[in-house]
Amino acid sequence: MSELAVAAAWAVVVAGAGWRRRPAPARVRALGRERTAPKLVGPSRRPPVELLGCWLLGRMGRPPDPLTGRRVGGAVLAAAAVVPVLPFAVPAAALLGWSLPVVRARRAERRRLAALASDLPEVVDLFVLGVGAGLTVPLAVAAVAARAQGPLAAELGRACDEVGLGRRLSDALDELVTSAGEPVRPLVAALVASERYGAPLSAGLERLADEVRRQRRHRAEEAARRVPVKLLFPLVCCTLPALALLTVAPLVASAVRSLRL
Repeated sequence: MSELAVAAAWAVVVAGAGWRRRPAPARVRALGRERTAPKLVGPSRRPPVELLGCWLLGRMGRPPDPLTGRRVGGAVLAAAAVVPVLPFAVPAAALLGWSLPVVRARRAERRRLAALASDLPEVVDLFVLGVGAGLTVPLAVAAVAARAQGPLAAELGRACDEVGLGRRLSDALDELVTSAGEPVRPLVAALVASERYGAPLSAGLERLADEVRRQRRHRAEEAARRVPVKLLFPLVCCTLPALALLTVAPLVASAVRSLRL
């Protein structure tokens, strides 16, 4: 009976996760291609695991931090799912539920920084075109943020929004390194130097465009060299056992049969 309850609970969790991650309709995807202001996520849109963890933290008198709430909720749910089947594995399940949100958050952050770094060559090329057309640094930043695609354009648009609220452009660009990572530091340094001190920008941007394209080519070559290593695990665990069953197993069976005779 407990196995049926665990299976039913797991089916409900899988169905709920699939429903939350279902693809959006074509009309919604088309509207999402346009750059809009980020929407605030209310409490009703928070995942159930985070709601459970934040509620438990509130009961313990601690501030309901979202990441800590996900960790606490994941540990409690993992332990509750394992208790009816394998009681001795509860600590391991709780540890897995506690560490999984951190692993997912770090992986998402690495993917975000990689996406920002991959968008950098196109953004630098747009800056080269804008500055070559006679735009000043504020106008070039606004034009690139409006016409570029990707997360780096969104970060530039956020800097333009802060400038519209009365902040200096150089100060807003200084914080871009913190949010977008170290790969954008040369671009930010060139823009800030031109904005604050009037340093020439065109030649530096052209050199930077060549450099970032060379770095992206180098990263692509490194990723291509890692492919054989990544294919080693599925090759050993999936292909070789099937090959052994098709070739070695019949020979062993025939040898055993001949020995019996």
